[in-house]
Amino acid sequence: MNTRNSLSDTVLIVDDALDSIRMLNDVLEHAGMTVLVALEGAQALNISRNITPDIVLLDAMMPNMDGFETCRQLKRNPALADVPIIFMTGLSDTEHVVMGLNAGGVDYVTKPINADELIARMQVHLANARIAQSARQALDQTGQYLFAVDQGGQMLWATPQVHQRLHQAGYGQAEDLALLADELGIWLDHQPQPGHHLAPQRAGADGPSIEFLARVSAQENLLRLIDDPRSSDASVRLRDALGLTGREADVMLWIANGKTNREIGQILDMSPRTVNKHLEQVFRKLGVENRTAAAAAAIRCLARF
Repeated sequence: MNTRNSLSDTVLIVDDALDSIRMLNDVLEHAGMTVLVALEGAQALNISRNITPDIVLLDAMMPNMDGFETCRQLKRNPALADVPIIFMTGLSDTEHVVMGLNAGGVDYVTKPINADELIARMQVHLANARIAQSARQALDQTGQYLFAVDQGGQMLWATPQVHQRLHQAGYGQAEDLALLADELGIWLDHQPQPGHHLAPQRAGADGPSIEFLARVSAQENLLRLIDDPRSSDASVRLRDALGLTGREADVMLWIANGKTNREIGQILDMSPRTVNKHLEQVFRKLGVENRTAAAAAAIRCLARF
């Protein structure tokens, strides 16, 4: 967890205007912050490879590489995933505001800059970034194979376990991940529901599958990487405790979650008629007459663990 407080926050200023830099440097040092300065986008990229700032103040209009492209390239560095970038611009029209937010910025301030407003905005974004960092570190330490992608399939964040497993499955290079993103984008266009799975083409029959967990927002989808979608812990417990086959246990699990035969068929990649045949075997083995009783038996079984 990042335990640093505002008195030791490191700010990277990216601006080609020396007068602006001097003013910001005075304001930020007075607030107790450590200031790094880059006069152009390329210099900012070099600095960020060696030092990870807590927040970036980025001028939108600069020669050579403008602020929007600089922001996009900064955000390609995984170490900067949670670092807020605030645009500074004399342009307040909607087009440039949208460009800054789409490039990865979290906010913008217009020039001439009001010092008190700037510090207040920075404190809000620094606090939010610490929360995001803490949550991400907690996920990393639990060993969960969780990751998130945008609606186009581009990865937004992932736990270390996901990166390692994808590398093992043949997605170790940038071009490989681009292919996976294309697959995910097409899949997400079909609006998968929680519990639906995708088998990535390059991973092969023995590779991991991807489970859709939730749509967190319009641009963030939560996914999980699993080696066998048909052998979740809950399903295995049902199989072993109730004397079912693996497929019967899978069906039982989704029955307990209130899914219809059609929904279960979509999740498990089988026809509703096949789901019903598995259910008939489940009823016989459990000595029950309907899906309500079967669901109750499954819930009681899972509650014991």
